[in-house]
Amino acid sequence: MLTVVEKVIFLQHVDVFSEISTEQMAYLAAIVEEVSFAREKTIYQVQDPSDAIYLVLEGQVRLHRNNIEITVIGPQQAFGTWALFDEEPRVATATTLEDTRLLRVNRDDFIDLLSDHVQITQGVLRALSNRLRGLIGEPGTKTDR
Repeated sequence: MLTVVEKVIFLQHVDVFSEISTEQMAYLAAIVEEVSFAREKTIYQVQDPSDAIYLVLEGQVRLHRNNIEITVIGPQQAFGTWALFDEEPRVATATTLEDTRLLRVNRDDFIDLLSDHVQITQGVLRALSNRLRGLIGEPGTKTDR
C-alpha cells in the first residue's frame, strides 16, 4: 500500500490534477483507493457507468472496443479521466495485460472533495482549460512551449 505522499507523487503526473498544489493534492490522495487486478481481468466494459479515473502504478491495461485496440496504458499513465466530469457510459473496455496495481479516484468522492476545497476546483479548471487550449492550438498555452 502506498503512503499519502507516494499517492501525491503519482497523482501529480495526471494532467487534470497538474495545476493542484502539493498541499491540496494531499486531500485528493486521501480519497484515492489502491486496487489490484490479475492478468487478463476486465476493469470495466463498454457501456458500464463512468464512475472513476484510474492511474497505473504497475502493469499494463489495454483499452479496446469491438476487438479493436485503442491504446495500451502503462505505469504513471491515467485512463478513464473524463469519468470524473461526465456521467456518460464508458466508450471502451479496459482489460489488464498483466498483474496490475492501480490508483482509483471515485467520481462521487471527487465531487465531494471539490465542493469542500475551492483551490482544488480552481486547479482542475485551470488544467482542463490548458488542455482545451492545447487541443485547439491556442498560442501561449503550456502545451505549445
